[in-house]
Amino acid sequence: MAPPRPPLPPFDEPSALQKVQAAEDAWNTRDPERVALAYTEDSVWRNRDTFLTGRAEIVAFLRRKWARELNYALRKELWSYSGNRIAVRFQYESHDTAGQWWRSYGNELWEFDEDGLMRRREAGIHDVAITEADRRIFGPRPEEERGHPSRSSDQRTPAPPLP
Repeated sequence: MAPPRPPLPPFDEPSALQKVQAAEDAWNTRDPERVALAYTEDSVWRNRDTFLTGRAEIVAFLRRKWARELNYALRKELWSYSGNRIAVRFQYESHDTAGQWWRSYGNELWEFDEDGLMRRREAGIHDVAITEADRRIFGPRPEEERGHPSRSSDQRTPAPPLP
């Protein structure tokens, strides 16, 4: 059995912000085994059109992901929380093996067990090709932006309007 992963539900704003920042920090390590420890042994995921169950599948998925999404850098932002659930929006940037840069936008719905492990993750993600000059996410979040919902990187540079 995995040790508890504070903060634990039910979430309030400070604890939800802390959980979101911890997830961002872990994903920015690009270490599949470390990331997987935040999920229950039988965690259920939907990531785009991929459905996964359990830590072993999560680790294998993340290894494949970061083998093709090079120089991956992520920002997550708290969108909402209630009880044992958190909703986030996020952006990340990476480039492929051909050197094309991408910015990926998405939303995630998270559900946690009583020990603070994520038992369900649903992610919808959309990719936009960008030039290297258009990049705005460079490595982990600067210290002055950590844990502050009003200081996320996407608020400094708004996304282009939808058609």
